[in-house]
Amino acid sequence: MPTTPTTLPDWLALLESRHAETHIDMGLDRVRAVKERLNLAFSCPVIMVAGTNGKGSTCAMLEAMLLQSGYRTGLYIKPHFLDFNERARINGEMASDEALVSAFDVVENARGDIDLTYFEFTTLAICQLLSTAQIDVAILEVGLGGRLDAVNVIDADVSIVTSIDIDHKDYLGDTREAIGFEKAGIFRPGKPAICSDPQPPASLIKHAEDIGADLWLIGRDFNYQGDKQQWAYGGRSQRRNSLAYPALRGANQLLNASAALAALEVLRMLLPVGAQEVRAGLAMVELPGRFQVLAGRPTTVLDVAHNPHAAAALAQNLGNMGFHRFTYAVFGIMQDKDIDAVIEHMAPHVDHWCVAALPSPRSANPDELAKKLEASMPAGAKPDEFSVTTFADPGAAFQDATSRAGQDDRIVVFGSFYTVAGVMAARKSSLH
Repeated sequence: MPTTPTTLPDWLALLESRHAETHIDMGLDRVRAVKERLNLAFSCPVIMVAGTNGKGSTCAMLEAMLLQSGYRTGLYIKPHFLDFNERARINGEMASDEALVSAFDVVENARGDIDLTYFEFTTLAICQLLSTAQIDVAILEVGLGGRLDAVNVIDADVSIVTSIDIDHKDYLGDTREAIGFEKAGIFRPGKPAICSDPQPPASLIKHAEDIGADLWLIGRDFNYQGDKQQWAYGGRSQRRNSLAYPALRGANQLLNASAALAALEVLRMLLPVGAQEVRAGLAMVELPGRFQVLAGRPTTVLDVAHNPHAAAALAQNLGNMGFHRFTYAVFGIMQDKDIDAVIEHMAPHVDHWCVAALPSPRSANPDELAKKLEASMPAGAKPDEFSVTTFADPGAAFQDATSRAGQDDRIVVFGSFYTVAGVMAARKSSLH
């Protein structure tokens, strides 16, 4: 029998080499079979979160509020930016290399002749790690869709769908109705199913009704209202007033926070969370790459927006920021995204485009992107008012933007997790 790797980087390299192709194997039979061999089960409440955008923010808020309440939390969130360990957090801390290697060994020994993709293998390993970590609550973020995502082999006590929009068309369908059905696949009969999309597809509502889930809809079963200073949450039987705005910036964060509070309302007999813990959790929550404004000047914004829905939210947030002389965009995106719609939302807010190739076979070609962007040039714009330049990677694009941007300008990095991760890595290496 071949020896298994002893370090986390070697393990990840092995998993990547096993499934080097970009194809995604949809279906849960193989994952479910290995899960049963592992006897993988949680002895604590499980909250599962799916959605086109807002999943990570909702998970991070839940973790922050529950940590403030003294509970031991387990969080599975993805993808990572710099270290794989970011995907698994126990009590707010990233899992160690040793803990992850041990979990990988357990899955490898259990899978036998069953072939697992990188995502399936790592999902099972992290769930195995969390299930044995003596936690009080598990928060699991779904990767792609919901119904056929590897995370969905776990039974959730509460399921949340944040938003439904067009993304991953090849796998999930090209309408909100088709995608809504896929997301609703995480709902369970008789269990609370929360949806914070203000216009939920009929397919999601019908699926919840068909299986007998307890559907909570924003605007019907829970809601929020607010002024410039504070906001309030109202659920079926619980109100929370005088709440501070979440530390995560952006127009959609109250929808995400409301979904998180609805989940806490559902679980209040098992995991009571007080008003002060809610306020402290929302005030302290952190999540990289979601309208993350870095300290210093020029103003730099990191946002993983990579589909039209997220690009519209980013454009709105940029519009609310106040005056900046010029905006430089570090932009790289995958070729299978709705690139034209993303550009349409962002073009009015960008003066200088620094277009980057991404380290993925799915990366859009920078030269082709540049042609699309040049078509968005405002009539009569001078060279110092509009430009498009291409680069081999996000780090080089960011370096160029930083060298040209003045103190009163801003830089926005967006288009993909790879774009933001590339800039984070470049910034980290420049600080050493």
